[in-house]
Amino acid sequence: MPGVRVKVSFGRSETVGLVLALSDEKERSTAKLKAISAALETRSVIHTTDISLLQWASDYYAHPIGEVIFSALPSLLRQGEPAERRGVEHWRLTCRGARQEPDQLTRAPRQAALLRLLMDHPEGLSASTINERQDNWRPSMRKLAEKEWVVREQRPALLLPAAGARDKAPTLNAEQQAALASLCTGLGHFGVSLLDGVTGSGKTEVYLGLIARVLACGEQALVLVPEIGLTPQLLDRFRRRFPVPMAVLHSGLSDRERLDAWLAARDGEAAIVIGTRSAVFTPLARPGVIILDEEHDASFKQQDGFRYSARDVAVKRAQLENIPVLLGSATPSLETLHNARLGRYSHLRLSERAGNARHPELAVLDVRKQPMNSGLSLALVNAMRRHLDADGQVLLFLNRRGYAPTLLCHDCGWVAKCRRCDAHMTLFAGRKRLRCHHCGSERPADPACPECRGSELRPVGAGTERLEEALQGLFPGIGMVRIDRDTTRRKGAMQALLDSVHDGSARILVGTQMLAKGHHFPEVTLVGMVDVDQGLFSADFRATERMAQLITQVAGRAGRAQRPGQVLIQTHHPDHPLLQRLLREGYAAFAHAALEERRQANLPPFSYLALLRAEAVDGELPLRFLRQARELAEAMQLRGVQLLGPIPAPMERRAGRVRAQLLLQANRRVDLHRLLDPWLQQLETDKLGRKVRWSVDVDPQEMF
Repeated sequence: MPGVRVKVSFGRSETVGLVLALSDEKERSTAKLKAISAALETRSVIHTTDISLLQWASDYYAHPIGEVIFSALPSLLRQGEPAERRGVEHWRLTCRGARQEPDQLTRAPRQAALLRLLMDHPEGLSASTINERQDNWRPSMRKLAEKEWVVREQRPALLLPAAGARDKAPTLNAEQQAALASLCTGLGHFGVSLLDGVTGSGKTEVYLGLIARVLACGEQALVLVPEIGLTPQLLDRFRRRFPVPMAVLHSGLSDRERLDAWLAARDGEAAIVIGTRSAVFTPLARPGVIILDEEHDASFKQQDGFRYSARDVAVKRAQLENIPVLLGSATPSLETLHNARLGRYSHLRLSERAGNARHPELAVLDVRKQPMNSGLSLALVNAMRRHLDADGQVLLFLNRRGYAPTLLCHDCGWVAKCRRCDAHMTLFAGRKRLRCHHCGSERPADPACPECRGSELRPVGAGTERLEEALQGLFPGIGMVRIDRDTTRRKGAMQALLDSVHDGSARILVGTQMLAKGHHFPEVTLVGMVDVDQGLFSADFRATERMAQLITQVAGRAGRAQRPGQVLIQTHHPDHPLLQRLLREGYAAFAHAALEERRQANLPPFSYLALLRAEAVDGELPLRFLRQARELAEAMQLRGVQLLGPIPAPMERRAGRVRAQLLLQANRRVDLHRLLDPWLQQLETDKLGRKVRWSVDVDPQEMF
C-alpha cells in the first residue's frame, strides 16, 4: 500500500524504496519492471496526507520526488531499519550517587563534573544531552557506574514534564487575550494567522495558550523554531507548563533519537513536537496546529539540495490537514505582510511589551570623521561606562566573526585572498590563521607579504575577536563573554556562556546574530550595534529588509525587564532614508516603504522568481549551459515569463568552481510553473547539462 517501504534491486545491490501509489495499468510491459524483493512493513510509515504534501513539494520546488521523500524520512528508515522505537540511552544517579559530594573527587575532575551535571538533573539525561555538555565523558561515566553511583537505562525518546509543580499561566494583557481568542476560534479548520508582536510583547505566552487549547481537544501541536540554540529555552518553558510528553527533532540528535522521536510523533504519543526546519515534514497522528516562531528567519529556507521553505511548506501542510497555522514574528517578512494586507492571512498585533517593560530608546551615532578604536566610537564607549556604572549589562552586536575581515600589506597594498573563491580571507589572530567563510579553506597567517616581502601586514576592519580584545583593554576586570560560532563549537559552551550572563558574572556581551533573537537578558540596559552599513548597499534586494529585521531584533534585547533600555547604532550613513524611517517610525513603517519600493521595481512579493544556477571547474561551461537553457525556454514560446541573463554569479568563483545564473521572473506563479516543468525535463537530458552541476531554486532567498 502507499507509504510502505520496500526493498528493490538497484544495479548489483538492493536499496530501499517507498511505494507512492498503486496502478491498475496493464498496457505497460512487465518485462521492464523489476520485482519487489521484500516489503519492510505491513503498515504505512507515513500517512496519505504526508505523501500528498511531499508530492506537492516536489512539484512546486521542481525537485525529484525520491530525494524529497527521503530527505523527509529519518536516516535509519532510509537505510532499511525497522520502524520501531527502541528507546535511547539515559543516565541517572542512584541513591548512593545522590549522597556523594563532587568536591571530594579532587583527583577525578571529569567524574566530579558528571556527578554535578546529573545532580542538577535528578530525572536523568540522555547520552546526546551529555554529549553537548561534556567531551569524552564515557570513560568517566563507566567509573561512576562501577561505583554504583550512576545507572544506564533505555528510555523512550520523549521529553517528560519537568518535576515539581507546573508553572501557572500569567495573566495576559488585553492585546494578548484578543489574539488568543481570535486564534482559538480558528481551531478545527484551515487558516493562516500572523502574530505581529514587538520584541518582548509575550508572543510565546500566546503560543502556550493556544497549545493548551489544542491539547485539551486531544490533538497535537507542531512548533518550528529557526535554530537549535533556541530549542533548549523553549523546551524548558514548555516542560514547566504542560504535563504531556514532547518530542524534539533537530540535527543535533543521534540517528536513533531522531527515529524514536519521529515515530512517537507519528503514533501520537508526543503531544507537542518542537523542531527546526526539517521537522515540518514530521507525521502527526492528530494534528491540531502548526506554529512557526520567528517566521521571517532565513534559516527556514533550505539553501542546498532540496531547496524548500519550511514556512511555505507549513502553510500548505496546514491546508491539507485542515488545521490552522500561526506565523509569529516581531519583524514579519515582506511576503507575509503582503499576504496579510491582501486578506489571505489574519493579522494580529501585539504593540506593547508584556508587564511593565518599556520600548528601548533608539539613537544613531554618526561615526564619520570620528576616531575609532577597533570599530568603537568614543560616544559608544562612554555610554557603556555609564550603563556599567549603573550595574547594567551591555550587549555589543557585530555580525562579523574573526579578528579582521581583511589582512593588508601597508607597503604594497597586497590583500590576503582565498585561493578558491573571489573573496578576502578573514584573519583569526588567536590562532594566527586565515579562513575563508565561503568555502571553509584555512591556512596559516602570512608572516610577511608574499609579494614585496614587507613585514607591515595590518588587519583592516574589526570582527568580534578584535572587538573583544579592545574591550578587555578598555574595561579591565569586568566579566565579558563573546558568543559566536567560534566560541560555541565545544559541547555545552553556548549554555555555559549564557549561564554566565544570567548569573551576572559576565557584564559585557559581544556577539553575532546568535544573540539577536529569542534570548531574554533582563539586566541588559544598553545594546550597541557596531556596524550596520554593510546591509545598506548590498546587491541583494532583500538586504535592507534583513538589515531592518536584524536591527529590530537586536534592539529588542535591551530593556526587557523593569529597567529602561537604550540602543545605539553606529553608522557612516545616518541619513539613509530607510534607516531613518525604521528608527523614527518603527518596523511597520519601514516595511510599508520597502513594500512600495518592491512594487515599483516589480520584485517579490509582487512577482515570482526562480533561479537556475550552474557551476563547473571549467570557467566557460556554466554560461554555455545557461545560454542553451535560455534558448530552450524561448523556443517553448510560453508567455508571462521574463528571462534575465545568464550572467556570472555575484561571487563568480567559489570553492574552486566558476558559477553563473539565469533568473526567471513572472507576474503570475502559474506562468512560472507552466514553464518550469517541461523545461527542466529537457535540461535533464541535455548533454551539456551533464558536464556542469546545476540546480533550480524556486522562490530564492539568496541571490548569490
